Amino acid sequence: VQLQASGGGLVQAGGSLRLSCAASGRTFSSYFMAWFRQAPGKEREFVVRISGTGTSTVYVDSVKGRFTISRDNAKNTVYLQMNSLKPEDTAVYYCAADRFGRGTYNYWGQGTQVTVSS
Repeated sequence: VQLQASGGGLVQAGGSLRLSCAASGRTFSSYFMAWFRQAPGKEREFVVRISGTGTSTVYVDSVKGRFTISRDNAKNTVYLQMNSLKPEDTAVYYCAADRFGRGTYNYWGQGTQVTVSS
């Protein structure tokens, strides 16, 4: 599966952005999808994931209540709605796909930059 992330940009603290990740292939609904991020000088970190059916999600504590992941399997797309953005959310955001839900992400998008100004 090939992934294409988009939707990043520059936003002021407190603002919102919605990221999208479009996937190729006919088996999109069978993949767990996730978003990761990597800030300058830091390691890549897990942000959130969603099951193939969209009924199960897991968030890192730092984004709970502010970020929402969703997916539209008819459009082969996963979304990340980010509200109440903080400067510490600044990072390159990557979408990733996990075929079996075991936490092994074999497919990655190219990343989209999110910059939150204070």
